[in-house]
Amino acid sequence: MLLLIGAAIGQRANDSRIAVAAAPSAGGGSAAAAAPAGQLRVGTLLPGGGYSIATLPLETYVARVVAGEAARDSPPAALEALAITVRTFALANRGRHHADGFDVCDQTHCQVLRPATPATDRAAAATAGRLLLVHDTSIASVFYSASCGGRTEIPSAVWPGADNPSYLPSHRDDACRGTPAWSAELRSSDLLRALRAAGFGGGTLRDVRIVSHTASGRVAELRVAGLTPDRVSGQDLRVAVGRTLGWQHIKSTVFDLQHKGDVYQFSGRGSGHGVGLCVIGSARLAAEGRSAADILKRYFPGLHISSSAAPADAAAAAAPEIVLALPEGDEGERAALLKQTLQARDELARVLDVAAPGRIVLRFHATTDEYEEATTQPWFTSAASVGGELHLLPLVVLRERGVLDRVIRHELVHVLTDFEFANRPLWVREGAAVFFGGAGSAPVAQRPAFKADARASCPDDRELRFPVSAGALSNAHARARACFARQIEAGRTWRDVK
Repeated sequence: MLLLIGAAIGQRANDSRIAVAAAPSAGGGSAAAAAPAGQLRVGTLLPGGGYSIATLPLETYVARVVAGEAARDSPPAALEALAITVRTFALANRGRHHADGFDVCDQTHCQVLRPATPATDRAAAATAGRLLLVHDTSIASVFYSASCGGRTEIPSAVWPGADNPSYLPSHRDDACRGTPAWSAELRSSDLLRALRAAGFGGGTLRDVRIVSHTASGRVAELRVAGLTPDRVSGQDLRVAVGRTLGWQHIKSTVFDLQHKGDVYQFSGRGSGHGVGLCVIGSARLAAEGRSAADILKRYFPGLHISSSAAPADAAAAAAPEIVLALPEGDEGERAALLKQTLQARDELARVLDVAAPGRIVLRFHATTDEYEEATTQPWFTSAASVGGELHLLPLVVLRERGVLDRVIRHELVHVLTDFEFANRPLWVREGAAVFFGGAGSAPVAQRPAFKADARASCPDDRELRFPVSAGALSNAHARARACFARQIEAGRTWRDVK
């Protein structure tokens, strides 16, 4: 169940490996039973991998997150605004760690927990049960960051494909005042290491230059000369550096960049993605006398604050059909990826005339090393099935190379068809996945990089299971597809190919 994405991705990165959360004690990566309404199952990453899981009352969780995420010495109104935002975020994202057997983690990937203080306990109690709602009915998908840098951002400018609801606009924020200002110097070798860990290919980073900005002034895209792909979004660069070198370096995408010798100098302002509520700005608004409701109206225009009697999470515990496990920095793309995967699953199920499976787990890895370690497959494959989960290379690489949809579709074909091919050669399974997995309306629209002659011999199982190179895998996929197509063209149904 391997799919080549191109020989130019590059060699594996050998350092700065980020630990992958192993399956929790529930076993096998299956989700544990959902916490009762009014409680959350919270995972804490263990030093050796895996998680310890604790069940917390919702308001205890809120008080502890406000302690971890609020600006120092925030006035009560700012803490209350953040408490409502934190509670809304937690319940809207309750399935984020479904694949790992709990609701949310206690790190920046979800929301940071610290010991509650009397002030944060009061903020949670004063706003107990209150949520931000869309049209007074559904829990809003909200975001917040430490500092917007003076202007908030729309979601799609940070996470490609994300929706831009009217309650998450880009607007000037005088309360933030563009703080904090920051600077960082990174050597070319360190930037190369970070980008290669994220899946970029190439042995020499010749130059990095800003190519374009978003409407809000953030860096939209940079050229990374000498690498493949040779373009990277500002957010993807920030995430790649953060995962490998530390998040303290490039704190936001509001930055200027200078290249001097072997050093790249970044100078910027703000901290975080800038979407939604600005924590620093909200603290200053509260200091000016604004209420929590005023603050939330400013950052989330059009949303309604529920009464304390509103049902907090009655619908949140349902097991999702598509379970995504995403690393930090990619979570903003969850909704778009879910939509894309569901559409592809349903389309392929119709084409193949099979029932859609009830549950599919896709786990995107943060680095190529993570992917290789989890799957035991080489860097030049893009996806593999391990323990009932679909593991995929870093999202940035699949997206920048334009193969994300093809990779997802290829793996979905395996999920939908492999049950029919249990005792047949592996080329039948891979041939079906390449044949039906192409993007677009025609099932054969996307062909592998290597073009095989229609009379080419079918690859044996070893060629597909243990490819020795990117070219060898491309060759084997093309031959598998040719063999599969030959029988389809002769009038056989896909179930009868053998």
